[in-house]
Amino acid sequence: MNENQNILELYKHNFLEYASYVIKDRALPELLDGLKPVQRRILHSLYEIDDGRFHKVANVIGNTMKYHPHGDASIGDALVVLSNKGYFIDQQGNFGNILTGDSASAARYIECRLSSLAKEVMFDKEITQYVDSYDGRNKEPVIFPCKIPYILLHGTEGIAVGMSTKILPHNFNEVLKAQISYLNGEPFKLYPDFFQGGIIDVSEYSDGNGNVKVRAKIDIKNPKTLLIKQIPYSVTSERIIASIEDAIRRNKIKVSTITDYTTENIEIELATQRGISADEVLDRLYAYTECEIKLHSNINLIMDGFPRTLTVTEIVHKITDNLIEILKAELKIKIEKLSDKLHTRSLEQIFIENKIYKNIESAETIESALEIMRKSLKPYTKDWDRPVTDEDLNNLLEIPIKKITKFDINKSNEEIEELRKKIKIEKNHLAAIKKYTISFLESLLKKYGPMYPRKTQIKSFEVVNAKDLNDTDTKIFYDRSSGYIGTKVKGEAKIECSSFDKILLISQKGTLKVVPVPEKLFCEKLLYFNVIDKEQIFNTLSRDKKSGNVYVKRFKVDKFIQNKDYEFIDPGHRLEAFTARNQMEFIVEYERNLKDKETQEKYDFETFPIRGPQNRGNKVSTRKISKTQITSKNLEKSSST
Repeated sequence: MNENQNILELYKHNFLEYASYVIKDRALPELLDGLKPVQRRILHSLYEIDDGRFHKVANVIGNTMKYHPHGDASIGDALVVLSNKGYFIDQQGNFGNILTGDSASAARYIECRLSSLAKEVMFDKEITQYVDSYDGRNKEPVIFPCKIPYILLHGTEGIAVGMSTKILPHNFNEVLKAQISYLNGEPFKLYPDFFQGGIIDVSEYSDGNGNVKVRAKIDIKNPKTLLIKQIPYSVTSERIIASIEDAIRRNKIKVSTITDYTTENIEIELATQRGISADEVLDRLYAYTECEIKLHSNINLIMDGFPRTLTVTEIVHKITDNLIEILKAELKIKIEKLSDKLHTRSLEQIFIENKIYKNIESAETIESALEIMRKSLKPYTKDWDRPVTDEDLNNLLEIPIKKITKFDINKSNEEIEELRKKIKIEKNHLAAIKKYTISFLESLLKKYGPMYPRKTQIKSFEVVNAKDLNDTDTKIFYDRSSGYIGTKVKGEAKIECSSFDKILLISQKGTLKVVPVPEKLFCEKLLYFNVIDKEQIFNTLSRDKKSGNVYVKRFKVDKFIQNKDYEFIDPGHRLEAFTARNQMEFIVEYERNLKDKETQEKYDFETFPIRGPQNRGNKVSTRKISKTQITSKNLEKSSST
């Protein structure tokens, strides 16, 4: 028992370790920089080797392997995907085509480098926390101090243990303007924007969660020709064409030829069949092909080391708050560096202008020289906020004679005054950090905004449901002799329906089943088959095998599970009569009895309540019934036993 318990605990521990690793280190992106670990390591590697020129992707992959414990293939694939997002990596060569689905060339043939946007908003060594890489030989960043909500810009998805994420991409200009609105205390709304373009309906989208409907942009070139110019997000031209060809094979759309002219832009030309107009084909393209899709957005990410579910608004708030902290840290570092420089320049000027260097000519040791300098400088520095350190004194001792002899007091004063002005400006920025943050975002918008115009049109539209097109070109046949039913069966009995309909099968054995349109399905001998109508009322008479009592039942089939058999006749009963027609009644003949004069009685089905299919029904009479007969109310005989 103890051994089994130990094994169980081992499994639990290892599974939790694995789940935690997949969630935090592989599948879900970090909120603050929007990156998964492999993407962060790629950008860190590019920053490490950056010299302004392009690098072979193979070299970048090799350098990234110092930080990433997995293989080169995963790094290469991640780099290509990250590059094709169009924000942080400049490309040179064939990186594939997200419009057509074409793959990138081999890593040795393509080159890349960091973009100017990446250098401006992603990196700052002085405020970045580093940890040991997986093998302890190198240092890698925990999180980049990213200054824009990259997690909303590039779009990402991942599947972890027990959770998944799908974050749709948004427009660069709109996201940064939303940050400015937040800083100004103004409301904002953000909607997805896709590189592929297309048309988007956001009526079911709620602040980053929910569904969006996306359509291809299709123009009617002439009465016989359609032109697909933009496609939905996550769909390629190959998939679009494959879905159209499939719809043609299923006789859902009437297109004679498909011509793909796609290069840098989508251009797929469709010619309709003879006698069919382009208008007739347009709705069917949306109904039967991937020209219209529905995307589900589900924002799960890593925040403070744990998985969280957030809205787009919350992401903008948190990243903008983090941007303020980043800019504060940078300003403080900048002020500190300027103050250090001012301190050094001021000491140099005092040291040279007042010829303090002559006071140390008689010093016999370094220690005595430092002491003389400290005393000599004290009258000039006693009111300074910052004390003079031994390091400052050593720096003064290392000033070359050449610099002392050519010292320009006017130039030194100008430099000191310029440093004071810069410190004042940075301190003003720090005091008005919100205004400074807005100014920073506006500068990004001015510099990079024109590169990222909105490509996806926001527009409400009704989803074209294939059922609404009223296609009844599918025929289902039933062969009574073989017991088969379906579209590929030869038989006399048939119904017409659409391929989306559900078919109700009712057998002589007292069972019923609802199935999708079958190609060829064996079933018991059928009393009834048709497209299911949840309002249809069925009437039955059944006889208890033991007592001989007859029961009447009326029922609807309005709740069901597809392909599941249901018994509408009690297992202890035998089906006497069945009808799906309206305005029906039934006649019963009683066994002859000297006491009872009436040997026959008529009943109206409609006087009995409608019950569930699996309900026993109502007993017709306490008298023994020898025979039943169903007739219409005008006394026409329709079924009897």
